[in-house]
Amino acid sequence: MTCKVLVLYYSRDGNTRRMANQIARAVESIEGCEAVIRTVAEMSPSTDASQNLRAPVIEKAELRTADALIVGSPTRFGNMAAPLKQFFDSTSDLWLSGAMIDKPGAVFTSSSTMHGGQESTLFTMMLPMLHHGMIMAGIPYNEAALHHTTSGGTPYGASQVSGNSAAPILTADEKSLCTALGKRVARLALRLKGGLND
Repeated sequence: MTCKVLVLYYSRDGNTRRMANQIARAVESIEGCEAVIRTVAEMSPSTDASQNLRAPVIEKAELRTADALIVGSPTRFGNMAAPLKQFFDSTSDLWLSGAMIDKPGAVFTSSSTMHGGQESTLFTMMLPMLHHGMIMAGIPYNEAALHHTTSGGTPYGASQVSGNSAAPILTADEKSLCTALGKRVARLALRLKGGLND
C-alpha cells in the first residue's frame, strides 16, 4: 500500500519552493509514502513564472487521488497568494462531492520579515481545507525547534523568514520544522489508510 501525499505550493522567488522540496523529502523518508510536488498556474500570462513552474501545474483530479495535502504560499499582506486562492476557488465540485473529507492536511509559508503575516497566511490556507472536511495537522511543541527558533516556525505550520537575501536558505530550525511537518502528515495519512501500527 502506498500513501500519496500531495505537496502543493505557489512560489515566485523560490523560497516556498525550497520549503516544498524539503517537506517532500521528509514525506518520502516514511516507508510507504510518496510525495507528489505540484504548483498552481499563474493568473496572468505576463507574470514571470520561471521559479513557479519548476513543478508541474496541478490537475484538480489529483486532489481526489491524494491521501493527504500539504499546501504552501508566500505571504501576501497576511494572506495566501492570489494564484493559490484562485485554485481553491475552482474546487467547488470536489467540495460538493466530499472528495477531501477526512484526509490529513497541513500548511507552510515564507515571508521576507519575521512579522510579515506568517500565522494569518497559514490560517487563510487552512480555511478552504477545513471547508473541504480535511483533518488539519500542525507542529506539536515536542519539536524542540519551536522552542528556540529565531527564524521561521509556528505550531500552525512550517514557516521561513527569507530576509533580503537574493538566495536565502532554510535555517537549521526551519529545515527541521519542515521535516517534522512532512513526516507527521505522512504518518497520519498512513494511519488513516490503515497501513501504520503504533
